[in-house]
Amino acid sequence: MNTTTLSTNASTAASPARRKFLLRSWLTRHPSAFTLLLIVLVCIAIGALNPGFFQLAMLFDIVRACTVLGLFSLGVMIVLAAGGIDVSFAAIAALTMYSITKVVLVYFPDASMALILISGAVGGTALGVLNGLLVDWLKAPSLIVTIGTQYLYRGLLLTFVGTVFFMNIPHSMDAFGKLALWRHDTAEGLHAVLPATVLVLAAAGLLTWWLLNRTLMGRAVYAIGGSLAIAERLGYNLRTVHLFVFGYAGFLSGLAGIVHVSSTRLANPFDLVGSELDVIAAVILGGARITGGSGTVVGTLLGVVLVTLINNVLILAGVPSTWQKVIVGAFIVLAGTVFASKRVD
Repeated sequence: MNTTTLSTNASTAASPARRKFLLRSWLTRHPSAFTLLLIVLVCIAIGALNPGFFQLAMLFDIVRACTVLGLFSLGVMIVLAAGGIDVSFAAIAALTMYSITKVVLVYFPDASMALILISGAVGGTALGVLNGLLVDWLKAPSLIVTIGTQYLYRGLLLTFVGTVFFMNIPHSMDAFGKLALWRHDTAEGLHAVLPATVLVLAAAGLLTWWLLNRTLMGRAVYAIGGSLAIAERLGYNLRTVHLFVFGYAGFLSGLAGIVHVSSTRLANPFDLVGSELDVIAAVILGGARITGGSGTVVGTLLGVVLVTLINNVLILAGVPSTWQKVIVGAFIVLAGTVFASKRVD
């Protein structure tokens, strides 16, 4: 009788710890769920302090703010999944967007938006492939190489291309930036506009998901990021993967630059500087490990939404802008603790 009672009590006492362990294990296997939980908590907090947050216009503004950051983040995620890191994406976007805008304005003012997007993609891909070649040739850490190319690309832009703002961008880019998928005017006089630029992010997300989950290259990316030695024994070519992931990151960066100019209707060679940390934060919050071998499109986009909420919407809740980085940093530490529990437990 006493033995049975003691056993029951021990089981009851252990059950909360067991449930906690199971919850952490489940969150580790599904990191995007943890990111979604943080998004929900942030939205509830902001909505409680400012009910005006729950409006269609605010949702569309968040989507607009996510577009360029999301394109950058998808590129960085695929590089991280392969065990590398790229911090040159903002410089690639700036060089591509400003150069193409200047060329189109001077020589091809009637160029179509499709041609401009293709030019941005090709230019960004070329610069990204150069990153991949340097990483492969120099056998140096990709962080060091892309820090170098970041300064190289920005130096080329400011020295040889130009530093003058273009207040008047090509007509096709201006029209694309104004194009709306849906417009809604509220009774309060607010204008809710869902921009067509979000289609570029949606297409990039679908393409990235397909590449990572339905192609042999996607398997190679995760294999090399998980264990380079094992991947090479299985026959995966490191050089090919490097060229692909850095080229793809450059491809998305080129698109992001064109979308940025179209959305802001301004070509500024100094734009996008300093966005690197926000992008890397979004990818990490989305569940990608800095050591490689992991990362998902859904998780990355959720990380983008979370960082966008913190950087652009917390002001509605009365949170000073100086606290934004503090909150992002705290979330990264929290997410790192949860995601790292897989290796500890």
